[in-house]
Amino acid sequence: MAEERKPSEPAEAGGLSRREFLKGTGLAVSAGVLVGEGLLGVAAAERPAVVGPGPVPVVLRVNGQVHRLELEPRVTLLDALRNHLNLTGAKKVCDRGTCGACTVIVGGRPVYACTMLAIAAQGEPIETIEGLAPEGQLHPVSRAFVENDAQQCGFCTPGFVMAAKAYLERHPHPTEEEVRHALNGNICRCGTYMGVRRAVVEAALQRKGGQG
Repeated sequence: MAEERKPSEPAEAGGLSRREFLKGTGLAVSAGVLVGEGLLGVAAAERPAVVGPGPVPVVLRVNGQVHRLELEPRVTLLDALRNHLNLTGAKKVCDRGTCGACTVIVGGRPVYACTMLAIAAQGEPIETIEGLAPEGQLHPVSRAFVENDAQQCGFCTPGFVMAAKAYLERHPHPTEEEVRHALNGNICRCGTYMGVRRAVVEAALQRKGGQG
């Protein structure tokens, strides 16, 4: 005699109750998940661990010298100079390309070293504050900064000097107003902007007189 079905369990197509149908479906899904996990486990065991890009050869020409380094592609020019070449004149302050304390000259252009990858600077001549006076004599721009009290704490000064040098090489006869506009990407917390502008104009006059 056939088992009497409860009213809450109407028969599905093929004579299966809803409960029997769901139980069968659940077993099938569980079996599929177990098989899938097994396959994923085998695949994961066969894959090498992902550790990201490692160091690659990077050649930098800094202040006339060639340096062969092994750097991760994500290393910035600023970190390469400071941490790998011990050239600490360019300062790491905002690390966001807004203060100018890390300014260096790359291919004749002033750049924020914190925003440029070291690997992208290959093939270009790089100048830092350390390269302005290799013989121990102050560069005209540096000397003008001293003579015009264009620094207080001095932390931002290397960036200002490098930005000013790059600017004077393209604009040898600037006015103070032109200098103010040209160096508005460099910030001095001590507020020595008047001295900076006078220093750059004075350095331009010294360069004109053949002193640098």
